[in-house]
Amino acid sequence: MTTIGILGAGEVGSQLARAAIAHGYQVVIANSRGPETLTGLVDELGPSARAADLAGAAAAADFAIVAFPYRPLDDLPVDELAGKVVLDTNNYMAWRDGHYPIVDSGEKTVHELRQEQLPTSKIAKAFTHVQAPSLFRLSRPAGAPDRQALAVSSDYPEAVELVTRLYDQFGFDTVDNSPLSESWRSTPGTPMWHLHHVGQSREELVLNLERAGSRSERPRGD
Repeated sequence: MTTIGILGAGEVGSQLARAAIAHGYQVVIANSRGPETLTGLVDELGPSARAADLAGAAAAADFAIVAFPYRPLDDLPVDELAGKVVLDTNNYMAWRDGHYPIVDSGEKTVHELRQEQLPTSKIAKAFTHVQAPSLFRLSRPAGAPDRQALAVSSDYPEAVELVTRLYDQFGFDTVDNSPLSESWRSTPGTPMWHLHHVGQSREELVLNLERAGSRSERPRGD
């Protein structure tokens, strides 16, 4: 049985844990305050979940989800995540996190910076434009006429394949918006972002990603 390490136990991490367990995964969840603070959440999630520290959750994972914002000085479990696919659910929001000039200038995306933080992992931007409370509400079975799509960006085809399978299990189609340098097309302020709360079909998502224009026109996260 596949184990997902979820690093971050806020709204996004907790909801992804619920979805993963509903689809047969084991979950090891961690936060910055220690596993003893996650007793209530783990009790709610049931026997398929347990708490650990960040390194423990990363070590136990077949693949991992990072569910907290990028911060340059974060001490992440690099060794424990080596060789593993890591889903980054972060959005660049300067009003919350502060401005990063290298992102504002367009030289790099925040997900490329996350890849640099975890150089031996395979980063994929995923689940960044579906509101956590809407994850179950928007889910539809494969082939449903109103099935919504989510984008994924990565420099690694195997990471895109993993996210595609996970999206499908969770009830969504996939649009590949790779590589990571293109991940700005699904950031807050872009055309597709304005519909993230109601969802978009595959065709709508492809069109809206294209409508983002050139990298010089990208939003700055304000």
